[in-house]
Formats: sequence, C-alpha cells, structure tokens
Amino acid sequence: MKNTMTAKIALVLISVAVLAGPGFGKATQSVSRASRPRSEGGTPATQNAQEPARAYQQLKYPKLADLQVPAVQRLTLPNGMQLFVLEDPELPLVHVSALIRTGSIYEPADKIGLADLTGTVMRTGGTTTKTGDQIDEQLEQIAASVETYIGDSSGGASMSVLKEDVDTGLAILAEVLMHPAFRQDKIDLAKISARSAIARRNDVPGRIAMREYAKLIYGADSVYARQAEYATIDSITRDDLVAFHRRYFHPNHTMLAVWGDFQASQIIAKIKEAFKDWPKAEVELPPVPKVTYEFRPTVNAVRKDDMNQGIIRLGHLGCLMNDPDYHALMVMNQILGGGFTSRLFKNVRSRQGLAYSVGGAYGADYDHPGLFALSCQTKLKSTVHATEAILAEVKKMTQEQVTDEELALAKDSYLNSFVFNFASKGQIINRLMTYAYYGYPADFLQKTKENVEKVTKADVLRVGKAHLRPDKMQILVVGRPDELDKPLSTLGEVKTIDVTIPAPKP
Repeated sequence: MKNTMTAKIALVLISVAVLAGPGFGKATQSVSRASRPRSEGGTPATQNAQEPARAYQQLKYPKLADLQVPAVQRLTLPNGMQLFVLEDPELPLVHVSALIRTGSIYEPADKIGLADLTGTVMRTGGTTTKTGDQIDEQLEQIAASVETYIGDSSGGASMSVLKEDVDTGLAILAEVLMHPAFRQDKIDLAKISARSAIARRNDVPGRIAMREYAKLIYGADSVYARQAEYATIDSITRDDLVAFHRRYFHPNHTMLAVWGDFQASQIIAKIKEAFKDWPKAEVELPPVPKVTYEFRPTVNAVRKDDMNQGIIRLGHLGCLMNDPDYHALMVMNQILGGGFTSRLFKNVRSRQGLAYSVGGAYGADYDHPGLFALSCQTKLKSTVHATEAILAEVKKMTQEQVTDEELALAKDSYLNSFVFNFASKGQIINRLMTYAYYGYPADFLQKTKENVEKVTKADVLRVGKAHLRPDKMQILVVGRPDELDKPLSTLGEVKTIDVTIPAPKP
C-alpha cells in the first residue's frame, strides 16, 4: 500500500512538472489556430499532401547514448553463497532476489509437479519455528513480503521490506530457505490447486495451442514440454518435497542479489549473519537436459467444437542466446513478425485481412534452444489461407534482402525499447545475476545493443537462409477442422492431437 501511494504521488508530481515546464506554453501556441500560416486570402494555407511524408523521412535522430550500468559489487561468502550488491537510496526499501540451482528439469517423470509444489509449500508451509500463517501475519505487520518458487531451470526467492525492518525480513527469508517445515495441510492445499489447474487447462484455446506446440517441437516427454497429470500429483508425498529441498537447496548453489537503501558493508554483514548456519554441501547436479530435434513438416489439429475461430501456431526449433547469429536473428524476427510494422502484420492482417492478430518470435533461451513460433487468430473460413500466407512470408525471408526502410525500422524499434532493460536498479542487478547463473558474460546486454546496431541487410538474409526452414514447418491448428476454408490436408497429412485430460483415480 505504501509503495502504491508513493508511486501515485510521484506520478502526480511528474505530471504537474511537465505541464508547468517552459515548453508547455510554446507547444500549445505552436498548434493554436492563431499561429497557423495563412494564404493571401486570409485562410489557412494548405500543405501539399506529400509534405508530411517528406518531413517524416527527413527527421534525424541522434545516436542512442551509451548504456551506463551502475557498478554492482560481487563477492562470495564463506559458505559459498554468491552476493550481488547495489546501493539504491531512492526509496527507504531493501529488496532481495535469489536464484537456486534447481528446477523442474530435475524432477522424476512419474512425479511431474514436484518442483512446483516444493517451491510453493516452502513458503506456505512455514518453518520449523513458525507456521506459514504466522509468517503471513508477521510480514503484514511490517508491510513486507517473502516469496519462493521453482521454475524450469532455477528456483527462486524474494524479499521486499522497509529498510528499518531489514533484520526481520532477512531472518524470515533465511529460515524459509534453510528450514522449511512442509506441513501436510499446506501440501494438501497446494495439490488441490494443482488439480484445479489440470482440470481447467483446456478452457483457453490459446493456451492449448502454446502447450501442444511446445510438445510438437520438444517432444511430449521432454522436460521443456511435459505436463503434470492427476496421477503425477497424487504420487507426490511430503517425503518427496523434503528430499527435493534437501538435495538442491544449499548456499553454494545459491546466488543472492540485494539492492536498496543501505550501505553495502552493513548489508553484507547482515546477510552473512542471517545465513551463517547454512552449511555448504558438495552435490553433483545432473547435467541440463539436451534438446534433440529433427526438422520435418507436420500438420496437426486439435478439435475444439466450442470455437468459431481458428488458432494457428507454426514454426520449428529456435536457438540459444549465445548463438553467434542471435543478434541478426532478433532483427530478422522484428521484420518478420515483431509488432505492427512487421511483414506478417502488414501483409497477412492489414492487406489481406486474414487475421485478427498475427505475429511471432524466433525464440532463444539461456540453456536450451527456444521456439520459433508464429501465431495467428482468424476466422475458421480463413484458416488455411492465412497459414499459406504466413508460410509465404517465411519463405520470402530466405530469398531476398529486406529493404533499407525495414532494416532501419526494425533496428530502431529494438534499440529504442532497449532502455526498458535498465528502468530500475532491480532490473539491472537481477539481469547480471541471471547472466552469471547461466554462464553468460556480465556485459551480454551491452554487447547485444552493439551487435544489433551492426546488423546489415546481408546479415538478415544470411541468417534467414541458415535458420529458417519454410519447407519444414510444424503446423498446429486449434478449432473445428471440418469447417475450414479448405481441407487442412491441403497443407499435408493431418494428425489429430487428443487433449483429453486423463481422469483422476477414484
């Protein structure tokens, strides 16, 4: 509540400052009726219809300023925990964000959902000295938060607290990470939530398309695409959660970023004290699972009879973020499907009128290839036509160079939004910690900006030819396949995907 009120006050003050600035009166006057040029007859002079276009093309913009990244102090505590520290006295707050080397990629295939349950109940289940409800009450009294989670390839925790209560916040965070109690009633509650999510997973067509497309690319049994079922949730016991935590949660597998209103030396001492009883452990982690992929064309359908639209998703495997072609691929992606100025938007939606929405991304991830996925939402009677139009645009990217205007607009769009990667000290320090977690250089983001600026039309065509497979795209359509504009088999042999949810055991 305090943070929200502070933000509102700041917004009002900024608005007043802008309106009261010296340019306000001038800007208003410049567009007033009295200041418009008039012809000899006393009427406002009309401009040539092409003048606005020429004026737009003649606009010159200064080169983007070099990124100024504040210095982040890095150190390792005696127990092996890595710290990232950044002073930020703007508000009287202290924030902590942690990354723990774990993830759902390490859970057994017959217990899918274990990592997520562990990350949830670590916090809701309380600690050996306090229940989760007691922790909630204590945090509410000081307007603070402590949360935990486990994702695909990392676990995490966070803390936000007023600086005067930092000792209390750190004590709670440390106890949650070191001594979770995994109380059975909170495990049962988390299981109910997981079962509810399973029951509702076919309610939203777009989510069906995303989920089933990931299975097509990675494989249904891949750790990057598999899903929890009633049976896997039911098989998880409290002992499983305890064992998962015991195996992966150790200080030498943990990175901690802290930023806020403090002196670095003092906060380091406080963190060292809070986690002094957390001993390091030598644990041999399994290797990160690899992705194997065979480029091949497929056509797939998911029947959903309560839809009067078609949802299309097509593409193939993407790349890693450390791929040498990553920067050129990002520019290519911006031209092909990245927003209102992309070829897909202009040609498939605006000119041909085949889509309500269309776009996509050449995906890249830190430790495994992302997904190249183009998506479209259209009428059932336009579905195959829209798919063919998208395929034509992909093929075109491999055959001829983009225009100078397309290249400049794509690079400007990418680079002009770049500043939002540095909008806050929290974004900066968390990004640096994430790069360290996945083994990327600390200046990866700055190098991305520099390399995007260097991309040429020849680079875009080269990576298009090297990375796009328009003749080996996997196509997925969610809707009513028998009511399309043309048979879906026009695109190839059709495989029907069954998304029926296996019933729970009685």
